Amino acid sequence: MKEIETDSTKLIPETSLPSSASAMDACIAHVKEVMATQLGLIKDRGYDFAPQFKEMTMQLYMLGILWKFAEGLENIGDAREFAFSAFEAMLIKDGIPKKNALKRMEFLRKMSQLEDGHNALAVAIGYEAQPDDNSLAEVFDHYVDDTQVSGAFWRLYERGRKTMLYGGLVIFFLVVWFITLFMPGNSAVAILASGLISAALFVIPVFLVGVVIYHRKIKKTT
Repeated sequence: MKEIETDSTKLIPETSLPSSASAMDACIAHVKEVMATQLGLIKDRGYDFAPQFKEMTMQLYMLGILWKFAEGLENIGDAREFAFSAFEAMLIKDGIPKKNALKRMEFLRKMSQLEDGHNALAVAIGYEAQPDDNSLAEVFDHYVDDTQVSGAFWRLYERGRKTMLYGGLVIFFLVVWFITLFMPGNSAVAILASGLISAALFVIPVFLVGVVIYHRKIKKTT
């Protein structure tokens, strides 16, 4: 029997493609239906998480939903693997380049299991989810007091990063300009070195202040 390659990079018999594609479409339709309800239920809860954390958590939750649904389909085989394939197909259908989708799936595979082999919390709760059971809120409620994934902490990090980047660049160019204009005769290497040292003298204290703030915030939650 002729074999061809699918998006999941696995070879399956050509004659099974129609039913497999239909099953994948059914999985995608189901998870989108459940998520539409769940997102409506958390809309007014005011969760404030870092965008990266929120996206990862919802995607792991969706993988759990897909996994459970795939177990009820015929001729699927490994329902967990099928869930990953269906999620990858959904990302690509939503306009994400295949290369980026593959990288995302690799990341989600890594995050979907804990070091002890158990499923991540979001996957486990998603596996048991029903359309209107507030299970997505249950996932997020576990992290509302976790400073490391809070939106406020993420915004503080972003401001600190931009301050270091743009502030360091401004200091560098100002020092280079000042030495070039008012201290002629210096070599290009000496001028650049002076600019870099001055920028470092700005960036390092800002970084250290950020570290102190980080540890204080973490200490308050432990």
